Amino acid sequence: MQIDEALLQRLEKLSYLQIPEEQREDMISQLSEIVSFVDNLTELNTDGISATFAMSDTPTSLREDIGVVDRSINDDILTHAPHSSEHFFIVPKIIE
Repeated sequence: MQIDEALLQRLEKLSYLQIPEEQREDMISQLSEIVSFVDNLTELNTDGISATFAMSDTPTSLREDIGVVDRSINDDILTHAPHSSEHFFIVPKIIE
């Protein structure tokens, strides 16, 4: 795929970006380099490799989800609240 001025203008429109005139040639060069690198990936032989291939066959270890409450942290946070009671923020009623 060749990156040219027309494609750059289309990318600008799709991304809602404006590339300054003095940076356009550099941007085309950089995008061309990226596309060239990605094109090289199509040359890799992936025959016999599962689509779910991973570097390690060991599953992710899980841990039990245990809630921990540190009242000192709650108290520190609530010291900045204008109104609080029993470890909760007090806010004005907004729904009738």
